Amino acid sequence: MDVRDHPGIPVVSRRRFLKQTFAFSALAAVGSPFLGCGGSGPQSGNDSPGNAAAAADFLVIGDWGTGDANQALVAAAMQSYVTRQNIATGAMLMIGDNFYTPMDDGANDKRWQTQFEQMYPAGVFNCPAYAIPGNHDYEYLPISKFSAQLEYAQKAGTRWTMPSQWYRVTFPTANPLVTFLALDSNMPFGNGATRDGTFYCMTAQQRLDQLAWLKEELAKPLTTPFLVALGHHPIYSNGMRGDTPMLVQDWDPLLRSSGAHVYLCGHDHDLQHLEFAGHPTSFVVSGGGGAPLYRIVIDESVRGPYAVQVNGFTHVTVTPALMTLRHVDLNGNVVHAFTKTTDHKVTIL
Repeated sequence: MDVRDHPGIPVVSRRRFLKQTFAFSALAAVGSPFLGCGGSGPQSGNDSPGNAAAAADFLVIGDWGTGDANQALVAAAMQSYVTRQNIATGAMLMIGDNFYTPMDDGANDKRWQTQFEQMYPAGVFNCPAYAIPGNHDYEYLPISKFSAQLEYAQKAGTRWTMPSQWYRVTFPTANPLVTFLALDSNMPFGNGATRDGTFYCMTAQQRLDQLAWLKEELAKPLTTPFLVALGHHPIYSNGMRGDTPMLVQDWDPLLRSSGAHVYLCGHDHDLQHLEFAGHPTSFVVSGGGGAPLYRIVIDESVRGPYAVQVNGFTHVTVTPALMTLRHVDLNGNVVHAFTKTTDHKVTIL
């Protein structure tokens, strides 16, 4: 598969990308009220991530719920990283495939303790864990794992946060800097079926309901400097899963017209960062949370700037002026990083 087979997708070469930054005018696109913030605050990711004034940090992890040694290795890397960097993690974004294999006891299953509460201990990550469903959460094993996750979120004392099938949250709670639109990307099957073996999907009506909700949310005045959309499936991906045509059709035009800063996803088991000339949205894949890795199909030299088959997670720091995103591997090394300003200027670090 070659990106040149898809004429509707702009090609950005890694060489050209690394020689320049991309500036997209939010004023022309959406009339953002936060353009004045773009020239102030830290403009580099070189400062210690936990020490920037008026900064908030969150972690992103996708395709993590295996319960095996690989999940434990990534979780340990996350703990070591935030401890070493002295990062006060304000939130974790759990972007789908939260539980592979059966959950016999649903919201009371022991895996909630072993694969979530203990794997990502509150002593280190004392923050909400905002979750969205992946395709493996849309399984009946033997009951709906997605329903179990919605139910578990209602339990007292848990950090697991999934108030509904799709939802909006601003972060942090005090003086919020980013608006998250947490979406369900489990689109109806192409053949019209709602079930395929143990897997199921949202209904055609739910697709329309979510799309109407998303349009309504994006039409509201933005009250934070940054806007980030979350979905499990990639809109664009260089990995084995590839682009998702229904999301390209439904969501991409809305992200473009609204000037969304970032789309975060998983599903492809790797770490990626894709930019397209003229598009205000950065597309970030963070699917290295523990599941077996997938090979990269479209090389980053063709469509990039970054796409690598590696386990890891993503660390994001946001200030009133700047968002810094870092892909981190199992050894705690930052393998790729970039910044994005409120007016959509991207710089590779």
